[in-house]
Amino acid sequence: MQAKAHQEPLLAPKLLQNLYFGKNIEGEAFVSDHIFSYIISGTHEVWVGERKYFFQAGDYRFFKRNQLTKYVKRTESDGFKSIAVHIDQYTLKEISREYGFKAGEHYDGEGVKLLKDKGLLKGFVDTLNAYLAGGGLDKDILQLKTKELVLILADSDPDIKKMLFEFSAPGKLDLEAFMNGHYRYNVPLERFAFLTGRSLSGFKRDFARLFSTTPSRWLVRKRLIEARYLIEQRLARPTEIYQELGFIDISHFSYAYKKAFGIAPTHGK
Repeated sequence: MQAKAHQEPLLAPKLLQNLYFGKNIEGEAFVSDHIFSYIISGTHEVWVGERKYFFQAGDYRFFKRNQLTKYVKRTESDGFKSIAVHIDQYTLKEISREYGFKAGEHYDGEGVKLLKDKGLLKGFVDTLNAYLAGGGLDKDILQLKTKELVLILADSDPDIKKMLFEFSAPGKLDLEAFMNGHYRYNVPLERFAFLTGRSLSGFKRDFARLFSTTPSRWLVRKRLIEARYLIEQRLARPTEIYQELGFIDISHFSYAYKKAFGIAPTHGK
């Protein structure tokens, strides 16, 4: 397994090569920057909230910033290989000032897009691969290539243009809808607060008013209820589901399950 990073200064774009062999790679991540990515080999399953996306070799994708994701990168016979550009806010604000690009109306649609290529994206990726084969990109070239990418993306899709040039933090969201769609993600409460457009104290206050309990207790209970359904009705094994439901390890899951329901999670029907 190997992951290479090229150029990682603060407030600058990043170019990443992902190279994984052997076991499939599973995990969850907070997408803090907009990301353009191209899959060279393998397949990629991504969950955002309750929505699942499937990508394969040859796909160009765009991921909006400020999203919680779960993923499986399937290595298959040739491994999982991809190339990705993380587009930082500093570069986008420079482009906004230079070209007068604005988001216009707020975009609240899907934050993951499969891109249709008319040849420009292929040409862009080919040049990146040529630079990487020759030893990599220095920061100035990467900055120029990222600006080129942004202009291609902004011209190709009006929704992506809105996403790229909306610089505000997440607005205040429907707390109940968001939590019911994201309770499986094992992230700090501060992250949930930020993504729902609240301070931590405001998040806890609104949560208590809505659910009549604390966020931590609600999250554990919500995850355990789904776990019981999966074990008893779908005959799932605890070792198959504890991570996807947001538990850190199997022992923590087993303890919480038995405490809540009085039986071990292997009991089932």
